[in-house]
Amino acid sequence: MPAQPNPAFVRPAAERTRPDLQGTFGMTASTHWLATASAQSVLERGGNAFDAVVAGAFVLHVVEPHLNGPGGDLTAVYATAEDPTPVVLVGQGPAPAGATPEHFRAEGLDLVPGAGALAAAVPGAVDAWLLLLRDHGTWELADVLAPATGYARDGHPVSAGVVRTITAVADLFRDHWPTSAERWLTGGAPPVTGDLVRNEALASVFDRLVAAGADTDGSGADGGRASRIDAARREWAEGFVATTIDAFVRQPHRHSSGTDHAGVLRAGDLAAFRATTEPATTAEFRGHTIAKTGPWGQGPALLQTLRMLEPLDDERLDPSTELGAHTVVEALKLALADREAFYGDGTVPLDVLLADATVAARRALIADTASAEFRPGDVPGVDPVLPPLRTSYDVTGAAGVGEPTVPGARRGPVDARAEVPVEDRGEPFVAPDGDTRGDTCHIDVVDRWGNIVSATPSGGWLQSSPTIPELGFCLGTRLQMTWLEEGTASTLRPGERPRTTLTPTLVLRDGVPVMALGSPGGDQQDQWQLLFLLRWIVGGYTPQQAIDAPALHTTSFPGSFWPRTWEPAGLVVEDRLGDAVIAGLEARGHVVTRAGDWSLGRLTCVTRDPETGVVGAAANPRGAQGYAAGR
Repeated sequence: MPAQPNPAFVRPAAERTRPDLQGTFGMTASTHWLATASAQSVLERGGNAFDAVVAGAFVLHVVEPHLNGPGGDLTAVYATAEDPTPVVLVGQGPAPAGATPEHFRAEGLDLVPGAGALAAAVPGAVDAWLLLLRDHGTWELADVLAPATGYARDGHPVSAGVVRTITAVADLFRDHWPTSAERWLTGGAPPVTGDLVRNEALASVFDRLVAAGADTDGSGADGGRASRIDAARREWAEGFVATTIDAFVRQPHRHSSGTDHAGVLRAGDLAAFRATTEPATTAEFRGHTIAKTGPWGQGPALLQTLRMLEPLDDERLDPSTELGAHTVVEALKLALADREAFYGDGTVPLDVLLADATVAARRALIADTASAEFRPGDVPGVDPVLPPLRTSYDVTGAAGVGEPTVPGARRGPVDARAEVPVEDRGEPFVAPDGDTRGDTCHIDVVDRWGNIVSATPSGGWLQSSPTIPELGFCLGTRLQMTWLEEGTASTLRPGERPRTTLTPTLVLRDGVPVMALGSPGGDQQDQWQLLFLLRWIVGGYTPQQAIDAPALHTTSFPGSFWPRTWEPAGLVVEDRLGDAVIAGLEARGHVVTRAGDWSLGRLTCVTRDPETGVVGAAANPRGAQGYAAGR
């Protein structure tokens, strides 16, 4: 249905950076044009949305190696044409058996490092993609992997973001991670934007997965296809990949702590893990159902925020005004404080946190001035152990200090020796020690039958830990999102999932999916999606107008990434919000960081109107890399 602008909201800009795509066949949107084109090509050749998203996702592993990789993780929310009920794909691996707080303390650490294999959870992305393909796709694995295998073996023009990242960590590679230097510093230097880069080791891994399936003898077309994919899953979890990882991480190497450690991930940890699915967590907002992961991810914080905002007057929900921005940010602070106090892979009182009485009590705390306090809610019978609240962290001995997605958003001591590149629009910020913020990619697909999926793969980026040469990829660092202090909701516990920041979204109207969306950005993912949803659902913006509109986010809570600091009353804004609005926010007590005109958020989305079958898509212009396509 056409957008109807709400007069209570600031009118969207007359000119859009890109068109709102519309068609009737199928749509794809992702953070890299090659992934979008590859996924769309699958739709064009008769594949469904699940075939397409898996093909595009493996291309993302190849072409955005600084944002995700096969050694990482993912979450997705999807619905099928036959059943509109939203389902979560769980590709977040748990902590290895040897990853205990006692082990980290014995290594002289009081935080899980932000870079290095000691911070690796069990890789979950590949098995999750294969599970989704087996259960809901139609194509053979060889055909789905063909685009990614081709880009890895034959090469693809490397993007500017990859080059910037490699340049930032080149000294780390040369001095401490020789296998990464061999993989990424051709001739001893980073590639140049547009150079053809190849990864034959990774292509061979893909080939081995396909070959494992080819050796099976399934009976019947469907049974045979499923058995072939399951054989590839076994090869990944129990074969060459698992044993190679086990052998490699036993060698100590430099971590972001400035000290050397061996990893604890073992072949048995990979063999014990299989991706799963589970029902989505949902909440209602202004006639829409918002579907997210459970509280082992940060997704329900978005639901809490929407519940707080729902009954307020429309003018208090416009992020482009002083009143609206202030109200939205204060609600986010409360929800994110609850995230820190209660969310994790254990028992979480989410029913209480989303209950009317709790939401009303939290809403009543939103005052006219900015809060600089950390204020989790009260849950009867639960006395949460809170994480440490640090505004700075001693990083003596580290090669550099990790900065946030936007420079200056989290202020703290910075090693003067670190030469940190200037962040470009929408790209992650990478410190010379490999610490990264804003590190993720995203892909959404909808097909003409009504299958729809939103997926956020991440982890295993090239700067997270040394490259495993036989595999062509490295391991992720998701364990940095756990605490070593005992008793917190997200304390490191072997076999439990670290609380992930990955948080895709599905939106339903009258029980039927109408949109899939998501964004990279670590702790900012749900914050930026909130702005989009308010502008689209309440403000009457089109999807592209909502993506283009000025963005902001709060930093007034402990960050999920090393070194886990916070900035009381911190607020990061795009300058396009306007001098008057920014001055008004500062007058209310917000500690504002200006981030430039186009710096925050990398959202993409796809849509479908159940009544007409019209599909649509929109993509972020920041960074000039996200792309939507369809017809």
